[in-house]
Parts: sequence; structure tokens; C-alpha cells
Amino acid sequence: MTRKLALVAGIGLALASVSYTPSASAQIAIGVNVGVPVAPPPPRVEVVPAARPGWVWMQGYWAWDPGVRRHVWVPGHWEHERRGWHWHEGVWVQAGDGWHFHKGYWGR
Repeated sequence: MTRKLALVAGIGLALASVSYTPSASAQIAIGVNVGVPVAPPPPRVEVVPAARPGWVWMQGYWAWDPGVRRHVWVPGHWEHERRGWHWHEGVWVQAGDGWHFHKGYWGR
């Protein structure tokens, strides 16, 4: 009886190891840009610290927080300069289904 149980357990472990498939390392991200029903408030006036060579100031902006269903302020910050590139600030645009935020980006 013990030998039969050990044999069945061994076969079960062997079959389980054959059916194991490691998870794939590739990932897919899908984003849906749904309009925000409320216009963002006017931008806040930020006091920009003194200019820093080799750095670019990223202006703060209003971001929509769906958890609280309101805009929240994301403060500005410094980022390393990218020589030959220009920072384009993010902007809110009104469309048929509400307001959409286009993130800032580095462009030439």
C-alpha cells in the first residue's frame, strides 16, 4: 500500500513538473484616455528657484485624480538638461468627451 501511494505521488509530481510553464517576460500596457468632465483650474504661480546650469525647470501642472474625482497639483521640479532637445510643457485640451491631458515631452 505504501509503495502504491509513493508511486502515485511520484507520477503526480512528474506530471506537475511537465505542465509547469514559466510566465512570459514580455508585457503589454494598454491605456485608455477618457475625457475628464471638469476643466483644470488655472495653473498655480510657482516661484522658480535660481537657474541651475545643466538643469531645466519642469513647470507644475494639474493632474486628474480619479480616486477623489478632482484635479490635484503636481509641483514643478528640476531635471537634467538634454543637449539638443527642448522641453514641451504638458497641456490640457478640451475635446468632445471632456478634457484630456497631453504629457510634457522632450522634442527637437
